[in-house]
Amino acid sequence: MNSGEVTKPRARSSPEVRFDGGRHHRARLGFVVLAMEQTVESDMFALVPPGVGVHFSRAAMANRIDVATLLEMAEGIGEAAALLLPDRQPDVVCYACTSGSVVIGEERVFAELRRGAPKARATCLISSVMQALRAVGARKVAVATPYLDPVNEIERVYLERNGFEIVNMEGLGIENDADMARLAPDFIAEFARYVDRAEADALFVSCGALRAVEIIDGLEAQLNKPVITSNQAMLWNCLRLAGVHDRMPRHGQLLRDH
Repeated sequence: MNSGEVTKPRARSSPEVRFDGGRHHRARLGFVVLAMEQTVESDMFALVPPGVGVHFSRAAMANRIDVATLLEMAEGIGEAAALLLPDRQPDVVCYACTSGSVVIGEERVFAELRRGAPKARATCLISSVMQALRAVGARKVAVATPYLDPVNEIERVYLERNGFEIVNMEGLGIENDADMARLAPDFIAEFARYVDRAEADALFVSCGALRAVEIIDGLEAQLNKPVITSNQAMLWNCLRLAGVHDRMPRHGQLLRDH
């Protein structure tokens, strides 16, 4: 090399772009929740197993849980579902409202979900609950709800038409969803024990707004029977529909054994 000669640096090739399956490589679950919902999202994030994504869209609704307001939100379900991962639709899409599911009806709910997310498997909260009750072998069921009596009656008839015997059903007469989300878990457990009956095969605590997943294990130990709650059943059913069969050590027999 001659003195003063400048050596050019060797050209470096850029690294080849690599992709993997992403954080949600096992499954993507989409949930249509009520506009004022405060519980479902945190429950799903807390319970979902690794590798499964949970995604949410909100449907417009007045902050009053009664027959009229639940019926009015039906068309908004499809519009909300269309916003869930529009470039790559979820594997499963679920309408995350127990009372809305029974008032609107599964057939209409599924039609709206498929309108918004035609490539996803459609389900809803009451469908998930009924599948969960069947999985634990329950036919006679006690049901605790926060709802007004007209909503309770529709839910009772809905469950009975699908083969369940409702041995007792009682509600708290609350119409404001925000108030439902503020019910203390220890009170929910107390109320659920009050509603349960010895002849019931299982106890169902109805409503996605209730903070009920955290009381399941304690109630099952006290009552010696399966306890099904809305959000526990919904996640279990959505996972199974997506082909994810993880067993979870907490939050009841349903997630642990089925």
